[in-house]
Amino acid sequence: MGWFWAEKAPAAPVAPHPMPRGNAEPPPACPMHKKATPSAKEVPAGACPYVPPETASNASATPATEAPKQGFLSRLNPLNNMFSDLDNSRSDEQTQALPLSRETSTIPKGDGSLWEYPSPQQMYNAMLRKGYTDTDVTAVESMVSVHNFLNEGAWAEIMGWERRFSRGIVDGYKICKEGEERANHVLGTAEDPFDTTTWTDASIPPPKLLRFTGRPTEPTPKSQILQWLGRVMPDTYGTAPPFDRHDWFVERCNEKGCKEVRYVIDYYEGAPEPTGEPVFFLDVRPAIDGPIGAAERMVRWSTDVFWRASGGEARILKKVEEAQRQRKEKATEGKRQYN
Repeated sequence: MGWFWAEKAPAAPVAPHPMPRGNAEPPPACPMHKKATPSAKEVPAGACPYVPPETASNASATPATEAPKQGFLSRLNPLNNMFSDLDNSRSDEQTQALPLSRETSTIPKGDGSLWEYPSPQQMYNAMLRKGYTDTDVTAVESMVSVHNFLNEGAWAEIMGWERRFSRGIVDGYKICKEGEERANHVLGTAEDPFDTTTWTDASIPPPKLLRFTGRPTEPTPKSQILQWLGRVMPDTYGTAPPFDRHDWFVERCNEKGCKEVRYVIDYYEGAPEPTGEPVFFLDVRPAIDGPIGAAERMVRWSTDVFWRASGGEARILKKVEEAQRQRKEKATEGKRQYN
């Protein structure tokens, strides 16, 4: 729960979820980079859902004698604060053509339309406007693909929470009480728990992403606790800190009306695949802005842990076997009476 794009959990487990190991900096193929901004900054409505945060100061505040930072990991991702006029024309510095089409996400906006991701050409132009003239044009398409993939993964996790708790804690408990696997069967996502579109409750509308903000220099309490545990018990809880943190604000509607729910997302880097592909882990959960958010997190975590620890699946299997035995006995008894 809360993890994305990994075939299996990392070797070092932590509670309540396994954490990745390795360098806290994202790999070169990834468009997400750590920033030093001291405060959160919301992005314009035309931007895309995942937008890494802005630097602490603008270009005018930088001393003239200071050399501009170079190197892929030190660069500002322009998608953090995408320009309102997304230039989609080829740049004079460009050595090869880039796709101009924009991919539409599966994430609905507040007005019902879908968020759009920037085209590779728009991303490249934005990076040039930020002053990063040594951007490898051949890597831009991969950067956009990873960026879009992470957005879809974050939204899939949020959809999982909303399917469980959109109607409230009581209904959420009924869905969660027999563990994650059975909850996915109830919700119709057993084959693909990371489904971003399935919404089986026809009586209430699905959630919408209203806005989002990056807060990389404000670690979440959970990530801080895990880092503290890692210092105390490194063999058990040792892990690199998240390389980014985002808050997504989601509209949740039910019979009582609509309200805004804040979700917190910690982004972790995992060990790359044998093929060299980067791996990321997303820890997505409702923010504890009040008792409701805390209760949702506790219900989902505790019910799954209790169900597995108490042998819930074994009890269900025993009941099924007992029911099968009784049916066989009745069938045998009926044959005897007939004979």
